[in-house]
Amino acid sequence: MKATTIKIEDPLLSELEKAKPPSQSITSYVRSVLESDVKRHRVAEAAAQYEAFVASHPEEREWLSDWDKADLSQPPKRSAKKT
Repeated sequence: MKATTIKIEDPLLSELEKAKPPSQSITSYVRSVLESDVKRHRVAEAAAQYEAFVASHPEEREWLSDWDKADLSQPPKRSAKKT
């Protein structure tokens, strides 16, 4: 597994020390912040891809429009049972 060392100096180091939970090491805290940011970027990219998909598929846009109009506070109407 690859590993790297990043040098963090004051004033950023002091800010990180203040921001991290007392029970967490600075290394663990920085790792969690970086992981959260990477996840945020992945989610933003996925959202952009989905927007492009919806823009290029009119049937998907129509389905989403119908979904937006649906009254979700009421149970769906049941169709007549076929015997």
